[in-house]
Amino acid sequence: MAASKATEAMIGTLIEKVFSALLTQAQYALDFKDQLEAMKTKLELMTAFISCTDKQKTRGEFMQKILPNLRKIIYEADDIMTDCQIRDEYRKDGFCHRFSLRDLFFIYQTGKDLKHINSRIEKMESSLGVYGRAEQPIIQQGPNNSSYQIFKYSPEDQEPSEIIGLEKDLEKIKGWILSSNEKLQQIGIVGMGGLGKTTIAQKIFNDREMVAYFEKRIWVPVSQNFSEERVMRAMLKQLGEDESGIEESHLLHKIQQRLSDNTCLIVMDDVWRMNLDWWKNLYPTEKRCFVIITSRNETVVNSMGVDESRIHRPKILNEEESWSLLCKHAFLTSKGKCPNKEFEKKGREILKKCGGLPLAIKTIGGLLAPKVHSLREWNKINDDFHVYLTTERENNSVVASLRLSYDELPTHLKQCLLCFSVYPDDFEVSGEQMVHWWVGEGLIRGRDNRTATELGFDYLSELVSRCLVEVVHRRGYDGRVYSCKMHDLVRDMTIQIAKDEAFCSFDEQGRQKLTQDSRWFGVNSVMDPKSLKKSSRLRALILQSSTPVSLWNVKSLMSLRVLDFSYCKLDRMNVEDLLDKISSLKRLACLNLSGVAGNIELPSSIQKLRNLQILVLRRCTKLHPSITSLKKLIILDLGSCPLQYLPRGLEKLIYLQELSGFRLASQSNTQGCRLNALLGLKQLRVLRMSINNESEISEDEWNVLSQLEKLKVLAIDAEDCKEKHVSQMLDRLLPPPSLQELYLRRYRHEILPKWINLKHLSSLQYLCLEDGDISNFEISSESDQDSNGTTWVLEGLCLKFMPNLILDWNVLLKDMPILRYSEVSRCFNLKNTPFPLDKPAVWKKNQD
Repeated sequence: MAASKATEAMIGTLIEKVFSALLTQAQYALDFKDQLEAMKTKLELMTAFISCTDKQKTRGEFMQKILPNLRKIIYEADDIMTDCQIRDEYRKDGFCHRFSLRDLFFIYQTGKDLKHINSRIEKMESSLGVYGRAEQPIIQQGPNNSSYQIFKYSPEDQEPSEIIGLEKDLEKIKGWILSSNEKLQQIGIVGMGGLGKTTIAQKIFNDREMVAYFEKRIWVPVSQNFSEERVMRAMLKQLGEDESGIEESHLLHKIQQRLSDNTCLIVMDDVWRMNLDWWKNLYPTEKRCFVIITSRNETVVNSMGVDESRIHRPKILNEEESWSLLCKHAFLTSKGKCPNKEFEKKGREILKKCGGLPLAIKTIGGLLAPKVHSLREWNKINDDFHVYLTTERENNSVVASLRLSYDELPTHLKQCLLCFSVYPDDFEVSGEQMVHWWVGEGLIRGRDNRTATELGFDYLSELVSRCLVEVVHRRGYDGRVYSCKMHDLVRDMTIQIAKDEAFCSFDEQGRQKLTQDSRWFGVNSVMDPKSLKKSSRLRALILQSSTPVSLWNVKSLMSLRVLDFSYCKLDRMNVEDLLDKISSLKRLACLNLSGVAGNIELPSSIQKLRNLQILVLRRCTKLHPSITSLKKLIILDLGSCPLQYLPRGLEKLIYLQELSGFRLASQSNTQGCRLNALLGLKQLRVLRMSINNESEISEDEWNVLSQLEKLKVLAIDAEDCKEKHVSQMLDRLLPPPSLQELYLRRYRHEILPKWINLKHLSSLQYLCLEDGDISNFEISSESDQDSNGTTWVLEGLCLKFMPNLILDWNVLLKDMPILRYSEVSRCFNLKNTPFPLDKPAVWKKNQD
């Protein structure tokens, strides 16, 4: 039951917030300790019940009636928790005195609200308890009380007749098999549901050349209900062994015996998870054994030992391949030939909505086949395409296939995936913007030594790995997703689930519409701004319009956590008036103003946003000093702002993890922030700073960066300064002890700062030198007397627009032995490179 799983994730987030408050003994937790402890206990019981009902589908209808009310309770409780945290912040700053009339009223009202919430949960528990006693679980056992089932499936039973668009796929995989000399070779076929992974594997399995090449062939449909015993018995049966009398403890040895006598091709189809200890012991090495693994999850395939170079990712079909496949299924009576141009025109129009997905094309072809004599019926299917392919209709293999991938997601990823539903078809989504949304709404919380943002990019990568999100642009060094999009049919699935969860509402064409209960909304140019006033429960508002929009009712959105202007233009509205309205949104946690046209001066009213954790600005010309009151900030991005300096008091932002656009001011500037302000930012992981001719670093600030023990990423923009004192200032700096990534841009001096060497950067994994006049790069460890014979641990290197740089590539590889990725552009004095220097190049280890 997909809906309950997303709700379970919401409950888990709230429990974590309550538990954290009780554990740290926050002031508000002490004020309402009894009510919060009661809430935590009741929510934990509710989670257990929901988890139980997921295993008993007969309870689904009952839970569907309960869940909407439960979600409302969770949202209300989260609002109360947020208000308590904000009030604590005001107390700490002396703006809210304990035992004042206002504070006493807040305590009274909040206590009353918490009791009301607990009472509603208790009533819900009573209903669930009565229902739970009334319905007893039905336990069914298989023959002989066995818990497994031997599949009688064989790929010959369903051998596909068509290989349209797959010819190159088959040729590639057969080439890997026939050219390999290894005794155990593993190949992965990875892609989203319905892409044709199993079809490819079937064709390989039944290929005449493969049949002659291997002495034994085994096909194992693994599926989600994976069981080692079931798989082993299925394998033995196909090896001609009577497995019925063999004990489970002897199965593995029996398989190894049979495989050691024969060359074998094994297909493990539709793998969702795997017991790795069992898997590693499964295959002997005496005879050649080839294993093909099909999966929707690339991480699973990697964990099973498949090398990256042996993972095949099928592509979606192009327009002509799609048309050929549709004709094969829609025009059965005419042997795959379209009768006239009108049907072809309408058929191609329908195909655009299938997005090249073979399963969708076959399914829609089957729906069209009985109606080949009625163009009117084809028009009807075209108009109702989303209804036909995304609702739970009988034999709807498309939605069933895609829904499996969603159901298999860990609970914490379900709600994250559903956020994609608010974007239009084929919309390119910024990875950073999506992660900011997740963090701002509280879908992700940092844990251990990982920040919420770091975990967010991990979550996004996992959605990509599970073939639910497609990468558009990613960083070559480590694969971080810069931008992504979603296949139209996957988006249709998320729309359906998001609608069921009441996160947002959509019409029959998949277009979003605002309702009173909407929690997320993606604004487009056709939206009536007045409708915002009726949607006061919105928690995320993402503006996506390329045409100017007006948001004069934004002030009414008191539950808003995320407000993102990065994809739009705002017009007909005074920016100051907009910012004044935004400042009244006291629960706002993420504010992105990068799409606001014209320059911005951030007003003093910004200090009202005490819950703000992420602030992104692009054209801000002046920051009011009151920004230092936003003590919950974890990300402050001013990287594209034409600021002369940052205001003093930055050290108050003690939770700040990322700071972009930090500009060093001169000592004479009494209002500007100095480098030593960073000493208060003990949680800082990312620092992007600029230095110019007016910047100054005093002697007592030389070691500031070295005291930022958690700083992992440092980017310095020297702004084309040629003055000698700029290089002297940078020479004197001492770098952070745990630095992993270093970026130096527009540095107009021949020699790098003295600390860029192996001695000081022993943990550095990525180095980017861009647009500079550097001619000498001392990379050799032999030049460092204190390096103790160690070598660089650099894995990634970027050299761009460095025409004066003299460097021997062979020497570089010798001193950077684990370097695996490099980007080089306009560095004409490099020697012995395995790539031409007249155009941008990407080098990867073992691929040069």
